[in-house]
Amino acid sequence: MSLIFTLVTCAIFMGIVGYVSYKKSKGNVNDSDGYFLAGRGLTGGFIAGSLLLTNLSAEQLIGLNGQAYRANLSNMAWEVTAPIAVIVLALILLPKYLGGAFSTLPEFLSSRFDDGVRRYIVLLFMLGYGLVTIPSVLYSGALAVLKLFDVPELFGISFETSVWIVIWGIGIIGGIYAIFGGLRAVAISDTLNGIGLLVVGIMIPVIGLVALGDGNLFEGFKTMATENPEKLNAIGSADDSVPFSTIFTGMIFMNMFYWGTNQYVIQRALGAKNLSEGQKGVLFSGFYKIMVPLLMMIPGVIAFHLYGVGFETVDLAYPTMVNNLLPVVFSGLFLAVLLGAVFSSFNSLLNSAATMFALDIYKPGFNPEASDEQLIKISKYFGTILALVSFFIAPMLMNAPTGLWNIIRQFTGFFNIPIIAIVLVGVASKFVPPLGAKIAVIFHVITYYMLVWGVDQFFGIEITMNFIHISAILFVIEIAIMLVSGYLKPLPQPYNFTNNPKVDMVPWKYAIPTSIVLVSLMVLSYIVFSPIGLAYTNGVVSNWFWIAVAGLIVVTGLTLVVSLKSWKKKYKKVIDEQFQKASNL
Repeated sequence: MSLIFTLVTCAIFMGIVGYVSYKKSKGNVNDSDGYFLAGRGLTGGFIAGSLLLTNLSAEQLIGLNGQAYRANLSNMAWEVTAPIAVIVLALILLPKYLGGAFSTLPEFLSSRFDDGVRRYIVLLFMLGYGLVTIPSVLYSGALAVLKLFDVPELFGISFETSVWIVIWGIGIIGGIYAIFGGLRAVAISDTLNGIGLLVVGIMIPVIGLVALGDGNLFEGFKTMATENPEKLNAIGSADDSVPFSTIFTGMIFMNMFYWGTNQYVIQRALGAKNLSEGQKGVLFSGFYKIMVPLLMMIPGVIAFHLYGVGFETVDLAYPTMVNNLLPVVFSGLFLAVLLGAVFSSFNSLLNSAATMFALDIYKPGFNPEASDEQLIKISKYFGTILALVSFFIAPMLMNAPTGLWNIIRQFTGFFNIPIIAIVLVGVASKFVPPLGAKIAVIFHVITYYMLVWGVDQFFGIEITMNFIHISAILFVIEIAIMLVSGYLKPLPQPYNFTNNPKVDMVPWKYAIPTSIVLVSLMVLSYIVFSPIGLAYTNGVVSNWFWIAVAGLIVVTGLTLVVSLKSWKKKYKKVIDEQFQKASNL
């Protein structure tokens, strides 16, 4: 009976989301801008909501909680340090993207370098999406559903067969949003599901702490903070999968890739109705990232206290706790937002891949005169093919021995570093030629494979350096390759960015203050989850915790005062310039 109730309430919630998304997006997918960029009319709220659910999928729910259960909170670095990259996107890259009215990142690189570099980057994206990102989203979602409903026992089939069935089911339903609804349908459904995800996401750790404290929330918190406090330590050691030192090396650039250049993330910002709304949406998403330890890692720590060690795979920790503790009345809502999160990431990836194929491969390479109708049609065909390919690859992740999260991060290293390196050089330099970018891509793919896996496989020599540090070293080398190529064989004429926006380019007047608050909250997160904070071994927190928090508040306040004064002058100048341009038209 409980299963029927769960399925019915889940269907009702998903039906409401689907209906609202259909009504709001109806009539907005008839041209390429409408289909690929939501008619360039997304507001900050929809951008932030879509970014939230696109990013916080079952991959994070399952993977991050699994890592917290297995080790500690060091993996939160992937999420909590993201505001740095978010700020770079909002203040530096987004004005470039919107100023040039670009629809895709490869289009921007084509204008800066040439169509050859454009094709290289599209190829990296397609391989990364098809072989790693999309399959991981499908598999993590399937794993959560399997554990919540014990599909193998319900239908008398094997675990492996269940994984295949659930992956295909999730994939087919999710693909309908992306292939037939376009970006606007994706963004609206993401926002609605995102609200549900926040509600349920906060509910799970609260229920877990109550269970841990035998009915008392505060006793549960005290137990978590005083027994095995090392589980709450985010300052990773050299033995952790994310040593603290990696935050200052490769992770910076990996996050910059994800938030600043990853097509399926920035496509929401590219659909902004103006620069101000784009910056609002992007920066608001940074606040969601600060909440990740609470939503997606603390439950893993609670699961460790409740169940101890012994799961067949660490990725079962979170689903087990949800299955055991979540009241039946909320089970349908949880399943709906969980599937919504999976659909969000999956259909966002499909939508972005289809966008790049239509606008960066098909149109410039095969049909320069393609109509909007033809572009939309070809993108739907490609999205369908890519979805089918991912359905066959996703089940192979069952063989990930160290947990889903680590293997995904390692494989994304194949394409994230060269892309962000090329974009940063493209923005900052005027003379680096296309040849330098192409050499950097080829060098990275071969060298990264050899350093992370190849040297051990072919020569029996194990390289113990963390793959994040390896990524940082390769980033520096690839920057050097491009700069040397620019010195030896510079462009005949310096690159000159053409500003031709389709939307208003007045920046958000609170962008700088919001950025400062974001950085402050990021630092606070590390103070809270450190040996002087909740990971303190002789109590809940140490005396140094309060001193550090007070110092952070003072520094943040002073920085805000200084920045607000200078920003007001700059903002007034921008407004005056925009007014003058409008007067001259």
